Amino acid sequence: MLLLDPSKKMSFNRCIRDGDLVIVYERHDTMKAVKVCENSVLQNRFGVFKHSDWIGKPFGSKVFSNKGGFVYLLAPTPELWTLVLSHRTQILYIADISFVIMYLEIVPGCLVLESGTGSGSLTTSLARAVAPTGHVYTFDFHEQRAASAREDFERTGINTLVTVGVRDIQGEGFPDEFFGLADSVFLDLPQPWLAIPSAGKMLKQDGILCSFSPCIEQVQRSCETLRSNFTGTDIRTFEILLRTYEIREWKMDCSKVDDDRSVASPPCKRRQPSGEGSMGDNPSSPAVMARPSAEARGHTGYLTFARLEHVS
Repeated sequence: MLLLDPSKKMSFNRCIRDGDLVIVYERHDTMKAVKVCENSVLQNRFGVFKHSDWIGKPFGSKVFSNKGGFVYLLAPTPELWTLVLSHRTQILYIADISFVIMYLEIVPGCLVLESGTGSGSLTTSLARAVAPTGHVYTFDFHEQRAASAREDFERTGINTLVTVGVRDIQGEGFPDEFFGLADSVFLDLPQPWLAIPSAGKMLKQDGILCSFSPCIEQVQRSCETLRSNFTGTDIRTFEILLRTYEIREWKMDCSKVDDDRSVASPPCKRRQPSGEGSMGDNPSSPAVMARPSAEARGHTGYLTFARLEHVS
């Protein structure tokens, strides 16, 4: 995914090659990750697409099937990978991920510790944020889940930026080798308060910890642990609620009156700026309408951040 050239700079400015991972985009809610193989084909409702036709085209290309249907071949960015990855656990989505990266102050060169890895949604974005010289060390207690995440990171090309470990962070804490080296620590655990003392020891002075929890009771327990283990701690908790809108174009025909009052329809009249013609001059006029999406994600969890200073 994060395509690294010999100088370690990320780039998608090259053509698709045999063996690459691409995101096949049909529409905003229908995408899938496909590994390009010269002798393979993709079949969907639009027809049959030959992978051999994809090779040599730049990312973002529009390709056609044997029936004339088309799809787009997109680069597997962290944002798109979050939408198509296999869900081995509940995952963090773009709104939470972007907030986490900003408040953890993650920049290229940072060393970040994460527990647990889960499906790797956040890990992928963390890797891009620390590239090209930083590193993410992520841990999961479940061996098979960690192995699957490791395979995904190899597929997406970020395996040089991410190291996956199998470890029970709640019971064992982070490895001592990271003592005082981490710029940031992220916890996604059922009992984060058990890992907070170890996480604090891993952080550099003025380092930042973030804990993601779905229940407010977990937040309360974590904050108590933060206050009892560290001094001068700036603790803040946020809940990110994302509201999306659907944008559609309507044809407003003001030459006819809709007698069916049971069906809501866009108004056929609106105030025109001074000097413009009235709607009557153009009885069938397009208008762009926006409304909240019927299926909107609500609560995902609470994000608790703390800038830690060790007790002397």
